[in-house]
Amino acid sequence: MKRTLLVALFGLAATSPALADLALATSKNCMSCHAVDRKILGPSFKEVAAKYKDNKGAADMLATKIVKGGSGVWGAVPMPANNQVSEAEAKKLAAWVLSTK
Repeated sequence: MKRTLLVALFGLAATSPALADLALATSKNCMSCHAVDRKILGPSFKEVAAKYKDNKGAADMLATKIVKGGSGVWGAVPMPANNQVSEAEAKKLAAWVLSTK
């Protein structure tokens, strides 16, 4: 019983950062256009992670796009700038998006 409880607690601790980052993405309206595993208006976070998995500068590039917006990479619909997101939050969101599998 103790072992089961410990395993459950470690599992919860491991997923808590991911849930916190999902909550941040939701609070900053990212989920209006994106989802973790399916395309809505913009690409899924898993698609973004797969596209940039070997790109060393991807986190900084995505953080900039989150704050300033971008176009021409995922189709005709541009990603608007998000002035609700600080640079620190954008870096956290970019790292989280790139970690999705």
